[in-house]
Amino acid sequence: MQAVILAAGEGKRVRPLTRSRPKAMIPVANRPIIEYVIEALVKNGIREIIVVVGYRKEQVTRFLNQLDVPVEVIVQDKQLGTGHALLCAESKIRDNFLLLPGDNYIDPTSIARIMDIPNSMLVKEHPNPSNFGVVMLNEGLVSRIIEKPEYSPSFMVSTGIYSFKKDVFSYIQENDLTDAITSMIEDGVQIQGIPADDWQDAIFAWDLLKMNRRLLHNLDPAREGTVSRQTIIQGSVRIGKGTTIGPNTVITGPVIIGNDCTIGPNCCILPNTSIGARVILEPFTCIGDAIIMDDSSVGSHSRIVDTVMGERCALADHTSTSTESGLIEIEGIATRSEFGAIIGDTVTSGPFTVFKNSIIGNNVTIEGQDSLKSRYIFDNSTVI
Repeated sequence: MQAVILAAGEGKRVRPLTRSRPKAMIPVANRPIIEYVIEALVKNGIREIIVVVGYRKEQVTRFLNQLDVPVEVIVQDKQLGTGHALLCAESKIRDNFLLLPGDNYIDPTSIARIMDIPNSMLVKEHPNPSNFGVVMLNEGLVSRIIEKPEYSPSFMVSTGIYSFKKDVFSYIQENDLTDAITSMIEDGVQIQGIPADDWQDAIFAWDLLKMNRRLLHNLDPAREGTVSRQTIIQGSVRIGKGTTIGPNTVITGPVIIGNDCTIGPNCCILPNTSIGARVILEPFTCIGDAIIMDDSSVGSHSRIVDTVMGERCALADHTSTSTESGLIEIEGIATRSEFGAIIGDTVTSGPFTVFKNSIIGNNVTIEGQDSLKSRYIFDNSTVI
């Protein structure tokens, strides 16, 4: 069976993290999201995989070329929508196929439920359905899809994962795939709504923390670095090659630490934490429920929780993030959120900086001793 993965979009609501990478390439539990999608397909015996790329296509292509599974890459020159992206792969499709987004996690069991049922889609109840296509079901069949309604009549949403017959292409007249599905339903085509088992999507950047928590639960422990005898490790913890863990550091899993990191001494790493490669945590620093990407550093006596930090960041000593709820403007809409900080790439902050429910853009400099609450600091800014 063939599968088409759509990985051409940027993910604008996940900015600033998607300024320098497509959403499908954001690392969660130290692996790009798209890798989990491919892994779920392979576990179901699907090895003929087509990936449609567009935004920052070189990054996705370079990663796919490193995989053991052969993947065919199709380029969508202009990101005009999901329907248009699928049309880019039409010439490669022979028969029935699966369609999946490259920026969502899906488990192999859910794919097994749908792969042998042509004209079906995976659905799942979600507490915030207005961010998705809301699916109305009638005796298990899709009767209507309402795209991102302001007031949702149902909690059931589309996961964006479909099993199609090849004739779906004849219904794609607009750039949005939802319009094609609506045309199919109006034409009398029956589309089954099949409940997904485990599906995770990150609509906003702070949703990555929930996805990270879920994916770390599957973590296999391993210790390939150098760990001090005075280090205490509990639970499922993976430590990469070349990483050094100093004395009196306490790590409570699930935690993954990449290669060539320097941790401690006297650090505390709490559960649900992903630390990338070449990260430095200075002494007496506490990290928890966080994603720290490659080549970043956190100064001593800091506390970083409920935070996503991009690459090449340098936070000085006595930095803290505090979980608070608030309103953040995303794409011109005030959005309720609850997290510590979302920090883009190449951010530098001085000592005694406090982040509360704030998003910090790329290449931002914060001089220090600032308290930022429910703030959105744009790219290339300086906070004095």
